[in-house]
Amino acid sequence: MGNAMRFLYGSCCKPKTQEDSADSYGHHHHDVPTTTTVVGVSALAHDLLNYEHTCQVPEGLSQYVASSKKAQAKWYGKLLQAWKEAQLPPRTRKQASRFVIQALNEYQKTDVEGLLRFYGLPIPRKRAEIPGEEVCPATWPEGVQFELHTFPVDPKAVGDGDGLTVYVDATDPREAPNVPRAVQLAVLRRAKARASRDYTTADALQQNIADADYRVFNGSNNEDILAKKYRIRLRGIDAPEMQMPYGKEAKEELTKLLQGQCLTIGVYGEDQFGRLVGDVHCNGKFVQKTMLRKGLAWHYEMYDKRPELKKWEKQARDARVGLWASPNPQKPWEWRKNNRRE
Repeated sequence: MGNAMRFLYGSCCKPKTQEDSADSYGHHHHDVPTTTTVVGVSALAHDLLNYEHTCQVPEGLSQYVASSKKAQAKWYGKLLQAWKEAQLPPRTRKQASRFVIQALNEYQKTDVEGLLRFYGLPIPRKRAEIPGEEVCPATWPEGVQFELHTFPVDPKAVGDGDGLTVYVDATDPREAPNVPRAVQLAVLRRAKARASRDYTTADALQQNIADADYRVFNGSNNEDILAKKYRIRLRGIDAPEMQMPYGKEAKEELTKLLQGQCLTIGVYGEDQFGRLVGDVHCNGKFVQKTMLRKGLAWHYEMYDKRPELKKWEKQARDARVGLWASPNPQKPWEWRKNNRRE
């Protein structure tokens, strides 16, 4: 049951008391874990505040680490001090992972990794590999309204060469205040149904959650992680439709770039189909740039007049790569005009 509550602590990254966490959603105290084994940034913040008030470390942590309770208390003391000294406390799971590793760099690798597993935070493959945020501009272009930081992209979520579906952690400070109460309750009831092996009810509740554009993922520690679904349209480019020459190649390239990766997306707004229009960055790459330079998309100048996009398209044209290998490739917007859906 505690796992199902994890996302409820994410209304902000500021630590809350257990009573505040329960009452803010109108749940009885028996629905809230008396010691938090919850996941993510807000859970870590919750535990640090609890440690400051009680000098107690979370129950259940010893299942993940070998060190004594006394040693665990030292970790939380260092984490609490580092949290207070941080100019900007961590907001995303990657930032929280980096925060823990840097604050506890003098301790054994197995203990630090156990602590990360306890909170469901990403674990680097190498000790020196401290998780960082995806590289994106120091300042976004004019018009960007907000950022999204996504979970790893499922290859099946890439629809074509310029569109995909992503999921964002519902504990993110921007997301948490907007989680509908009906979704919160459905997550809790689904956890209860699964615990009692009532899978018919659990599946029905999962569908209710999906209908509201949310999804419950199963985390590495078998915890429930609530995520918000967004459909994304890459701004400034227009890839060939799937029925057009190079449509399949464009989708394959975008899938290869994004699958399994966490993205940073600068969102400009919403299009007529309800998709968020944005700049997508992945592993230090500006995805629109890659698609243009590989000749797998047109510069959509009608909606985005940035000169660098035009330059990258011209480079592909001059090199005759991708769709520019054809003598007279058809523009996707003209193809759609002539092949309107019923």
